[in-house]
Amino acid sequence: MGRGRLRIYLGAAPGVGKTYAMLSEAHRRAERGTDVVAGLVEHHDRTRTEVMLHGLEQVPPAALEYRGSTFREMDVDAVLHRAPAVALVDELAHTNIPGSRNTKRWQDVEELLAAGIDVISTVNIQHLESLGDVVESITGVRQRETVPDEVVRRADQIELVDMSPQSLRRRMAHGNIYAPDRVDAALSHYFRPGNLTALRELALLWTADRVDEYLQQYRGEHDIRSTWQARERIVVGLTGGPEGRTLVRRAARIAAKGSGSEVLAVYIARSDGLTPVSSKELALQRTLVEDLGGTFHHVIGDDVPHALLEFARGVNATQVVLGSSRRRTWQYVLGPGVGATVARESGPDLDVHIVTHDEVAKGRGLPLPRGARLGRARNIGGWAAALLGPCLLTLTLTLTAVHDGPGLANDVLLFLFLTVLAALLGGLLPALASAAVGSVLLNYFFTPPTHTLTVAAPSNLVAIVVFFAVAVGVASVVDLAARRTQQAARLRAESEILSFLAGSVLRGETTLDALLERVRETFAMDSVALLERGGEPTSWVCAGSAGTAQGRPAPARPEDADVDVPVGDTMALALTGRVLPAEDRRVLAAFAAQAAVVLDRQRLQDEARRARVLAEGNRIRTALLAAVSHDLRTPLAGIKASVSSLRSDDVEWSAQDQAELLAGIEEGADRLDHLVGNLLDMSRLQTGTVTALIRGTDLDEVVPMALGGVPEGSVTLDVPEELPVVAVDAGLLERVVANLVENAVKYSPGDTPVLVAASAHDERVELRVVDRGPGVPDSAKDRIFEPFQRHGDAPRGAGVGLGLAVARGFAEAMAGTLTAEDTPGGGLTMVLTLRVGEGAEPGEAAEAAAGLP
Repeated sequence: MGRGRLRIYLGAAPGVGKTYAMLSEAHRRAERGTDVVAGLVEHHDRTRTEVMLHGLEQVPPAALEYRGSTFREMDVDAVLHRAPAVALVDELAHTNIPGSRNTKRWQDVEELLAAGIDVISTVNIQHLESLGDVVESITGVRQRETVPDEVVRRADQIELVDMSPQSLRRRMAHGNIYAPDRVDAALSHYFRPGNLTALRELALLWTADRVDEYLQQYRGEHDIRSTWQARERIVVGLTGGPEGRTLVRRAARIAAKGSGSEVLAVYIARSDGLTPVSSKELALQRTLVEDLGGTFHHVIGDDVPHALLEFARGVNATQVVLGSSRRRTWQYVLGPGVGATVARESGPDLDVHIVTHDEVAKGRGLPLPRGARLGRARNIGGWAAALLGPCLLTLTLTLTAVHDGPGLANDVLLFLFLTVLAALLGGLLPALASAAVGSVLLNYFFTPPTHTLTVAAPSNLVAIVVFFAVAVGVASVVDLAARRTQQAARLRAESEILSFLAGSVLRGETTLDALLERVRETFAMDSVALLERGGEPTSWVCAGSAGTAQGRPAPARPEDADVDVPVGDTMALALTGRVLPAEDRRVLAAFAAQAAVVLDRQRLQDEARRARVLAEGNRIRTALLAAVSHDLRTPLAGIKASVSSLRSDDVEWSAQDQAELLAGIEEGADRLDHLVGNLLDMSRLQTGTVTALIRGTDLDEVVPMALGGVPEGSVTLDVPEELPVVAVDAGLLERVVANLVENAVKYSPGDTPVLVAASAHDERVELRVVDRGPGVPDSAKDRIFEPFQRHGDAPRGAGVGLGLAVARGFAEAMAGTLTAEDTPGGGLTMVLTLRVGEGAEPGEAAEAAAGLP
């Protein structure tokens, strides 16, 4: 059994009639004898839609329990067992209740299609995955239920259910879509005329694109090459010349006259790659095309008119825009030109626009002479072989009378050798000069009658002509081979550079400074800078952080640079040192694009870091509010109740009762003092305003003072007097120890005291706070030092979870560390590590906080 067929009714908004149209189609098929069942149809209590279900077989839905409620979902197994010819499945983008066979309803539909069952379904345009952001920007509502675009594109039929916004709002006002109590809110929010118009346009454009895809598929399957003018498509032929921007703008104006028109710019490059073209100008034209909403295409073809027409017919274009030829009058002897050829062979279905411009008849310009690419030494050698070589050879042959030996054929071969040598050294032009000089010398000195330009024997004339023709041919072939070799070497070097660039990206070497330094080294430039437009149109600033300009002096504007490569509309890569040839600019453009990507990545990373800081701040503020709402209110409520009781005249309190109430007030005040102190300390740490006053301090003086807030007998102290002094802030250290001890006493069994022990290790002193409580698993040891964290099932009244976070923050402010370890035998040990310091002065606080020796 083959795969089933999918038909989708697409709507712009709820209520346009998708489900009604689906049910109408079902009735039409049922009347024709087709086996149709309703797998699941959502009528949403709309009377007219519910009536349409009458007369159709319905598969009972599956009832699923979720969070105390019962939900209806399509019973996929029941539909598969029933095996109808056609199944109706409403709301393709629906998300199934957890526990269903599939997560999404479109996955249920895929199973039915795979079983050979045809499916008719519905979906709204706002549920397409690719349009989620667009719809949210229009309506302000993010659609949580979406369907992948590819699922809808694969449908065998897509039918648009369209309705004007005015008609849809009337239908809403009449109560045909939502219940009366929801109508006013819907009309004033989601169903505003502007929203509905924009959604309708989205639906129409998306459907038009799918129709165009079907049309292209049909034309390809039936090998239709003629143009079908279903939509205006304007192809712009670019040559890389300065007139390209004029042509692109003209094509954009033509496209703007008709809705839905497209602009496609195409550059035809010869397969040998020898056509001279300005890569910078072509890049600017490509950017312009994309800015105007068009697309740029690069096509390889030796016959430019034929390749251009093939491309235009392949994309079903209706118009072609070309520029008037830049060739001079005498150059038309070589052929009619691209424009005339395209106009002649375009046929009746393809309009050709020939646009005039400022470069008409000014000539294409000659490519750079090949000799300029071979180097000065080779140029001199080539011209020396071309001009001096034949003269020296003539003199040698004349003085030694070698020409009386084998005859003219030997002389011709010797001169031919000089021509080939000139071609190898200097290229085509020296070789042509060598052939011309050699022909004259052969005729004058070695062809009878000698010392005259007259040729007596016809065979000798033929020999000279053949010599010149062969010399020119050989020189051309040798020059072409030399250029091919040079191009291959050039492309190899470019590929190595680009490969290195790609490798640096994969290796993570993505800092902007490193990339710009690589550019400077690769192209042997003095300086390079990535510039970005400032607030004023003519102002430029160095993009990124300071130091992005490598080398000195760095150009401040693209106009000041020897070479500048535009990067989009707002940036440019500027280099100073020398003028680069066009071949180097191709590789430089790749570096420029990568530099822009690196800069964007750095900025995104900076924004992500700032967002994380803001998110952390929001999290702390949220937790702080929670702490204020509960943990601060609890002791305040106790204090207020005790005070109210003492002030009450209705009850006669005994001395013992008064003492208990006063003790409760004191306990609540102490809790508030401790809580507010931790909150203030945490805020100081978060804002970076904690400054440690580092001095040489004895632990045995500070630690006992930190135990004043815990019950007597709950702590065993083991701090030897002979320990070295530590470089700490005594006040901060006292707070650290107090928080650690308080936390340990809170979780340690009542009959087991907490041990506070200190010991020296090389250049550091460790203070251990050991309890025998339940302990903390390894996975949570770092988390307990985060703000507002309570471990396990600690009650709310146990504090806001700031004690350990404040302790670690203060420890790090003193260039110390605070970690958690397991206590042998059970429990948790807090290890505070401090630096040894001999009488550190207050001015050393910053160095100690930074961890400097």
